[in-house]
Amino acid sequence: QVQLVESGGGLVQAGGSLRLSCAASGRTFSIYAMGWFRQAPGNEHEFVAGISASGGSTRYADSVKGRFTISRDSAKNTVYLQMNSLKPEDTAVYFCNIINYYGSTSPSGSWGQGTQVTVSS
Repeated sequence: QVQLVESGGGLVQAGGSLRLSCAASGRTFSIYAMGWFRQAPGNEHEFVAGISASGGSTRYADSVKGRFTISRDSAKNTVYLQMNSLKPEDTAVYFCNIINYYGSTSPSGSWGQGTQVTVSS
């Protein structure tokens, strides 16, 4: 089973940037499509971005398209989310998870502890 640990969150002003990391354990990491999700207080998990196992295909939620970039480094068993032009509405706990394919918006693995992103106005 793949275990996931998210990091890189923090407090940033609107317009700023952060890069989140998701470190995975397990030798089978490279066969999985991966996604980033976020959860604001009182809300369900929301799909943010997905990437194929090869890294060649990506998908983004409309709310982050053009501002966020998902990437992966299979040699490091890590998935990244580069977040630019951050807005207060991006404030949430961010999680990574396995997805069935890069276009899927549903997680198929267990949730980690997530990493908090807070954007001040």
